[in-house]
Amino acid sequence: MSERAGGHDSRRDELAAALAAVRERLAAACGAAGREPAEVRLLAVTKTFPAADVALLVDLGLVAFGESRDQEAAPKTAELADLRPGALARWEMVGRVQRNKVRSVVRWADRVQSVDSPRLADALAAAARSARAAGERSTDLEVLLQVSLDGDPARGGCLPADVDVLAERVAGSEGLDLRGVMGIAPLDGDADAAFAVLSQVAARIRGEHPRAVELSAGMSADLEVAVRHGSSCVRVGTALMGGRPLAST
Repeated sequence: MSERAGGHDSRRDELAAALAAVRERLAAACGAAGREPAEVRLLAVTKTFPAADVALLVDLGLVAFGESRDQEAAPKTAELADLRPGALARWEMVGRVQRNKVRSVVRWADRVQSVDSPRLADALAAAARSARAAGERSTDLEVLLQVSLDGDPARGGCLPADVDVLAERVAGSEGLDLRGVMGIAPLDGDADAAFAVLSQVAARIRGEHPRAVELSAGMSADLEVAVRHGSSCVRVGTALMGGRPLAST
């Protein structure tokens, strides 16, 4: 066996073990919350990791992957298509979106989880319509509304009191498909209280927009808390992929 093949097998084994551990955590969290594991989907956050790792995760049965920077994600999605032709991979943007990147984002992202302003929603809607007209995508762009759970503008998010207005804007935008809400727990705050607020916002939006059923909450450190508060999507990076090999900027 060549050194390269041995390294490939070693990395596959690492990812397989980590995936099994994450799924065990999810199953235990769902059991504790009286929920079925099938109710919570796993989004593998692959930022800073190579397309080769994503290909191995595809081989292990994962289909949904999250990225946070367009300049990394755009070439990575193309590379995965070469590595695994025909793979049914879905890509989701989980980081903040700069409006000057929206035309690129809508070419590779099936879903954007971080819509937090009317200006961004309008820019994405226009870009999605243009991409469909050009044959660069075949569906409307699914979006989640990012809810600020700590009031820190540097971390993105729409204040809970303003989410309803933003939801109406997105729901009425040709080219966009409102699918739910997303939130990130405060860095030094109470995740339990934060996710309780997010759950209330999600229920309110779902009541007005029945298709908006996704509640994206929980990452490697707090997925159990998020599942307890009704998360339907956990965004797991470190626990699945390991330590980041590159500095995020």
